[in-house]
Amino acid sequence: MRTTKIEWTDKTWNPITGCTKKSAGCAHCYAEVMARRLKAMRLDKYCNGFELTLHEEDLKEPLQWGKAHNIFVCSMSDIFHEDVPFDFIDKIMATITKTPQHRYQILTKRAERMADYFNTRLIPDNAWLGVTVECQSTKYRIDYLSHLTASVKFLSCEPLIEDLGEINLSGIDWVIVGGESGPKARPMKPEWVVNIKQQVEQQGAAFFFKQWGTWGSDGIKRNKHANGKLLLGRIIQQMPKETHSSVA
Repeated sequence: MRTTKIEWTDKTWNPITGCTKKSAGCAHCYAEVMARRLKAMRLDKYCNGFELTLHEEDLKEPLQWGKAHNIFVCSMSDIFHEDVPFDFIDKIMATITKTPQHRYQILTKRAERMADYFNTRLIPDNAWLGVTVECQSTKYRIDYLSHLTASVKFLSCEPLIEDLGEINLSGIDWVIVGGESGPKARPMKPEWVVNIKQQVEQQGAAFFFKQWGTWGSDGIKRNKHANGKLLLGRIIQQMPKETHSSVA
């Protein structure tokens, strides 16, 4: 487990590292850049760089953590990547079930495989399930998520790279929005963010605005810290309410 600068979580747990690009939001993947950096630093865990790697030795790590945390699972990968066997995911879920003091935030771009996995398995009460929706062509992922019953279902619209238009948020508890960071970052327009915020409020979910990223709300490129996280003059970082229910 590692502390993290990701504002909507406390810690990260990476029993899987490495991934392959799935959609437009993956173009400038922060995890890929970080993995290459960690390999260059000769960290054993990242000796394969960003090649998909299963870390059996890390599966039971959270069993040692007594204090409750929000834990982002596989921040350096995608737990539902096509090359991750379901029996390995079973082991991750077993650890989640054994540590009910924690909330585990699971985010995927492979919504179809997540739905397939949980079609025959219980969703742990302390597992929050989410999908990335960064552009209109990925809105279909919401349908796969909305049919699952988890204590929290959420969307990550980060990096938001275009206006999403109308969104059906039925069954969605939480929506995170953020702009892209890095030298090749794509700009995010304020009206795209406000459109999502308004729909989230109308449909009764919680809204979390993370940051503007490399491009400010004024359309000027600068350090992401200088651009900040104010939306309409204030910080809006709501957290969701849990419902605590599972399905087979």
